[in-house]
Amino acid sequence: LDVVTPGDEKNNGDGKNVIVGDKLSTKEPLAFVTRNNDREFSDIVNWVLHALFYGEEQGLTKNPSLCQNDTNSASHRASDINFMNAVYCVGNYGEVFDEDENDRGMNLINNGTTGMLYATPFGRLKNGNDYLSVFTAGDTFLDEIRGKRSLNCGVVVPKEFDGQITNSSELVGMSVDYCRALAAGIFNGCSEVVNWSTFSENGTSAYASLDNGTIDVLAGGRVEKKYDFESSSSLRGFQFSTPYYFGNETAGGELSSFSLVTREDDALFTSFVNIIVLATIYAQEKGTKREKSQEIWGIRDAIAYSGSYDVLYIKNFGNVLEGDRGRNTLNKQGGPQLHSFPGLVP
Repeated sequence: LDVVTPGDEKNNGDGKNVIVGDKLSTKEPLAFVTRNNDREFSDIVNWVLHALFYGEEQGLTKNPSLCQNDTNSASHRASDINFMNAVYCVGNYGEVFDEDENDRGMNLINNGTTGMLYATPFGRLKNGNDYLSVFTAGDTFLDEIRGKRSLNCGVVVPKEFDGQITNSSELVGMSVDYCRALAAGIFNGCSEVVNWSTFSENGTSAYASLDNGTIDVLAGGRVEKKYDFESSSSLRGFQFSTPYYFGNETAGGELSSFSLVTREDDALFTSFVNIIVLATIYAQEKGTKREKSQEIWGIRDAIAYSGSYDVLYIKNFGNVLEGDRGRNTLNKQGGPQLHSFPGLVP
């Protein structure tokens, strides 16, 4: 077979030319699946996977001399697990995958030069009756927020920030827009019913406020292992959405990934928040316009406010060439998609 690239025009042998498109028609992301009634166990499973990614990034391989038996450990805290045992006892991601790099496609470590935005398939969304009934059921945190008719959103800002967050751009502006998109999804298109709080990027005050219920969601939280698990400082563990902005660190560095953060006590609300972030990426993949969104409640209203991911990006960062946006663009061609989150080693 001839090797062709997107945009190429080739003769198919029957005297007819064919053009190779630039969009993937199918997706098949495979993952660990856990129940949602034990978020800590789900976090453990996720960090085992990230340990495998980290091992490949750092060139760490299976090493029986470093494989430790922790069954007699004095600590029973999930945060104290040595996740690097997954690498030392079994191997890094590349060793487990055991394929030539040229055949791994998306299953490679992203070095920061290509897009990492990728929406998990939503399935059939046009008939949303079952979906709607789940997210509007009573006795959930989402229902509580709808009842008080406003969303309390905290936004992480740089240390020296002294402006108005609602007039900001770049990462702060993008975080504000994701809070508004979430509000639009919750309140049938009303994006203005948001109470704002700001928190410095240094310190734990943002997570303390999320933990005690002062805010419902935190925007611009940096994904880190130390906040994913319950800590000795009395903070509960938190859930991070799919990141909506990535730093430009190299594959071997600690990747900066910024997300919406929620408490772990309501899996339904956490899922809804994540869906709102994914919706903007999904809209970008599908070319969905604000005014043309026909998706179901929540997703439709969020997209009607925010538009696709590129609309939000350009609004806050300007018309940056796609090649200069690093990871913050769609993974269109099935390029490298993997990278670990920080905090696996002291």
